[in-house]
Amino acid sequence: MKLKRFDEIQESEYENLMVEWEAEGVRISPYAMTRSGKAFTEMLKKWEWDESEAVREKGLVLATLYFLSDDSGRLYGAIHLRHELNEHLRHFGGHIGYGIRPSERRKGYATLQLRLMLEKLRSMGYDKVMITCDVDNIGSEKTILKNGGKLQGIVEHEKGKGKVFWIEL
Repeated sequence: MKLKRFDEIQESEYENLMVEWEAEGVRISPYAMTRSGKAFTEMLKKWEWDESEAVREKGLVLATLYFLSDDSGRLYGAIHLRHELNEHLRHFGGHIGYGIRPSERRKGYATLQLRLMLEKLRSMGYDKVMITCDVDNIGSEKTILKNGGKLQGIVEHEKGKGKVFWIEL
């Protein structure tokens, strides 16, 4: 299993992942991979834009989307790295958002995906990262704790209450 940048994945595997997720009728996480009716080529352009300085003009931060993949190219989930924090992300959101496709949940893939991202961040020179989850998302909280997360507090956000964690690298 490895993390692949968005520009290293196959369109058919992305389509397979999204069809399953959309069929479940649940919120897609990370939101950055939601296609909203866009073709794969449009999504690639959007993800490229997310890494460009142009995002700053919109008040956003540089971000890169990665996918958890096996050797055959099957995608298990996605993880979104926000390279820095703005005021909104400092309150709730943090550096990382992630999710695992519905059929592969509760099998340890989220923990693995986050661990691989933390290893990548270490090699990029990060010393700590902020990550959050909704207060009722027990699976995500366990994933964060297994990867060294330390609870900093509970905050109100636009969709309810969330837990804020920091992970020392």
